Amino acid sequence: MNLADHPTVRRFHESHGNRPGPADPPKPLNAAWLRQLCLDCGADDAGLVEISRSALDDQRDDILRYFPPTKTLLSFVCRMNREPIRSPARSVANLEFHHTGDHVNEVARKIVAALERQGVRAVNPAMGFPMEMDRFPGGKIWVVSHKPVAIAAGLGHMGIHRNVIHPRFGNFILLGTVLIAAEATAYDQPLSHNPCLECKLCVAACPVGAIAPDGQFNFSACYTHNYREFLGGFTDWVEQVADSKNALDYRKKVADTESASMWQSLSFGANYKAAYCLAVCPAGEEVIGPYLTDKAGHLRQTVRPLQEKEETVYVVAGSDAEEHVASRFPHKKAKRVGNGLRPRSIQRFLSGLALTFQPGKAAGLNAVYHFTFTGKEQQEATVSIRDGTLQVRDGHEGEADLRVTADSETWLGFLAKERSLLWALLRRRIRIKGSPKLLVAFGKCFPS
Repeated sequence: MNLADHPTVRRFHESHGNRPGPADPPKPLNAAWLRQLCLDCGADDAGLVEISRSALDDQRDDILRYFPPTKTLLSFVCRMNREPIRSPARSVANLEFHHTGDHVNEVARKIVAALERQGVRAVNPAMGFPMEMDRFPGGKIWVVSHKPVAIAAGLGHMGIHRNVIHPRFGNFILLGTVLIAAEATAYDQPLSHNPCLECKLCVAACPVGAIAPDGQFNFSACYTHNYREFLGGFTDWVEQVADSKNALDYRKKVADTESASMWQSLSFGANYKAAYCLAVCPAGEEVIGPYLTDKAGHLRQTVRPLQEKEETVYVVAGSDAEEHVASRFPHKKAKRVGNGLRPRSIQRFLSGLALTFQPGKAAGLNAVYHFTFTGKEQQEATVSIRDGTLQVRDGHEGEADLRVTADSETWLGFLAKERSLLWALLRRRIRIKGSPKLLVAFGKCFPS
């Protein structure tokens, strides 16, 4: 049978008459209608961003790879209940995260369904998990970065704790994004002011010192502890299981409470170990009142219970976080673990240096490193460490204090602890020109 003669196809043409076919470009969608649709589906605020916005330059290609017809990004927020997030009981806080996260995904799904009924194509990427795990650990695993989209859509600005602060709801929100294959009649712009108070309460509450008073952020410290039961932390736990000789040996490495917590995350959804930066933040019109009325009360009731909680804090050996726990929170127990951050390409190694850099360990080190990678991946780079700061540039620039020439696969194997540095040096798969002490110092700046 010819497709045009199929009863379903024939009824479609008869019912649609002279309506535009799917090949015709859709008309711009009314922006006010889109925002109202979002609120009707359960969101608490919404904004619109065009795909050509410069704020999306670093993720536009990824977005279009997953949904090529994207013209508009509909960003929205859903409020979380504040008191559960503030609770020292992580089960209470995580229940709120999970339920609100499910709500965000359901809101996005409803929006897509409503648009589909209007003949408009749209896609709802996940709020958080699941993600594109086939790209882990070396690649970008999310379809869209919700935070920069929300900022571009005027839904808030990033605080020094690296969370979006909504002008009304504060940071007690979760974000969602819908990709729409149609233009809108109007788009939103970023807020003219940042709601962040820079009160530094997030600095005081973070158990691993991931947030510095000057606003610097230690990604590795946050990732290793807060995300212990996600991603790399889970991988590290599995490797501990594999490395154990028997049950008794396993129990020496992993406490019963840790095994039970991992089971809970596997059964009910991965739990955050500490979202204290969110809990203590007083920014936002609906949040700030009690703080301004009684700052001492906020410290006593919200901040100190988190600071004084006795708990296990997960750190990488030799990291700034390990020293922070010992100096600021001696009643908390620091446990050394791996974080699973293993780059699988030279480009990922170089771009990831900023994520694992430990400024405290770099204090007093002033050196320029020239890297030359050979073999499967050929690349040159300059890494400069001065006064606790890091700079990574393509190519060789300036005079090097240490030159490192390495076979790319051997270097990546060394980083993944699959190859011994001594083995690589003896076989000249890795060669250095300069003081070996500088290579040791370099390694201390990037513990994993």
